[in-house]
Amino acid sequence: MTENLKELSFTVSGRISRPIADVYEAVADPAQLSKYFTTGGARGRLEAGADVSWDFHDFPGAFPVQVVDAEPPNRIAIRWASDASTSEDGYTTTTFEFESIDDDTRTLVTITESSWTATSTGAKNAFGNCQGWTGMLAALKVWVEHGINLREGFYA
Repeated sequence: MTENLKELSFTVSGRISRPIADVYEAVADPAQLSKYFTTGGARGRLEAGADVSWDFHDFPGAFPVQVVDAEPPNRIAIRWASDASTSEDGYTTTTFEFESIDDDTRTLVTITESSWTATSTGAKNAFGNCQGWTGMLAALKVWVEHGINLREGFYA
């Protein structure tokens, strides 16, 4: 017997050759996030209860982001609006989990986003965000390990 799919979600992960505290800080700190991910700038630190904004050159206009939870250096959960969310208030949830590995010489970063409708619009948005978070992980790795902005000139 098969069940009907009611919600879409995805998980991406990658390993970064830096201690967990450094990797967490590169995501939580808006100055660093603006260097490798939010090409139009990030405003506000990712701390529990904060309302921050992210801007991208490839998707102009600041996106409001709600920080649901932050447990340094292990976890950050955020929410942002979507036109294809299963939640009553129209938000999807993205969770960043940071795990120290190899005697804290590397960090496993896992990003999960959920609450997408099982519709063509929900799938299109989920696949687009999955691509975005995968790109973010690659850019995070290159930034934290080598100080290079992988996205510079990539979208504009």
